[in-house]
Amino acid sequence: MFKAIRVTILLFILGMVLTSTWLSQARSTDWNNSLWVKIYPINADGSQISADYIQQLSAEQFSGIESFVSREVERYGHDLKRPVRIELGSLISEQPPALPDAHSKLTVMWWSLRMRWWAYRVANPQDSPAPDVRIFVRYHAPASDFLLENSVGLQKGMVGIVNGFAGRRYDGSNNVIITHEFLHTLGATDKYEAANGLPRFPEGYAEPDRKPRYPQRFAEIMGGRIALADDDAVIPRSLKYVLIGEQTATEIRLLR
Repeated sequence: MFKAIRVTILLFILGMVLTSTWLSQARSTDWNNSLWVKIYPINADGSQISADYIQQLSAEQFSGIESFVSREVERYGHDLKRPVRIELGSLISEQPPALPDAHSKLTVMWWSLRMRWWAYRVANPQDSPAPDVRIFVRYHAPASDFLLENSVGLQKGMVGIVNGFAGRRYDGSNNVIITHEFLHTLGATDKYEAANGLPRFPEGYAEPDRKPRYPQRFAEIMGGRIALADDDAVIPRSLKYVLIGEQTATEIRLLR
């Protein structure tokens, strides 16, 4: 009897968690209310350059994200005045769980659970109440021969890890990556080729019907780059050169 009671209680808790997760995800894309997105800086390389940059960070440096989402939400016919509200959190001193080398479903699932628990544990002490989406930005000192690790956004748990460069000149490109991962938390999928990073045609192009096709003027946010030719594309300098394409808009329920 006691075993049956324990199982029932565990199933009830699991059901509550699943229901809460589903409701949070549904509300995040109904575009009826503002989404609260909190950004937490992390000194990824322990350098003084990154530390100094983080020290001077302000929420204003992420205002381009709010403007971009507001512009695109309006372009798709919604009248929500401030669809995203950005807040800057305090420095997080602990690094997130490393992305797994293996890509088996079980390994990725285990990493996802660890990631969500880590995000809750390190951010919860400064969150009251908790934001809708948590984005952790790992800053690195700029170097010409340094390649940033992959960034990631999880719809389950609505948490993202972004790798960016420490420096005001990189604020625009960092915001592009942050927005890309933020939209992952809302259900958007990648629209570029994993092998070479080139945007996929047509869904990864901001203006797939443009004639002539090249050069494109904008990047599709989940395509990630502005296509200049079939085999050439560049990362946009800021969100001024980025659009949300129709497939992405459908995935996040901007287009219904």
